[in-house]
Amino acid sequence: MAITQERKNEIINEFKTHENDTGSPEVQIAVLTEEINNLNNHLRTHKKDHHSRRGLLKMVGKRRNLLNYLRNKDVARYRTLIQKLGLRR
Repeated sequence: MAITQERKNEIINEFKTHENDTGSPEVQIAVLTEEINNLNNHLRTHKKDHHSRRGLLKMVGKRRNLLNYLRNKDVARYRTLIQKLGLRR
């Protein structure tokens, strides 16, 4: 269910804004998106896993708040991130 450290490092390297960046909204949203996708796949097989479903809803809410923050702060960065992640189809 959880993403591996190697995969997390790949995501950070892809979305970082500067050399030592691990906490920018882009990186946080990308990592959350990966975790959300993995949890969605888990819940497709384990339909009655309500504890994981609650965690999924919390992650979706956190990602939503980060996206709102980024949209209010810089619309161009928001739009490029949405396009790269494939959200808002």
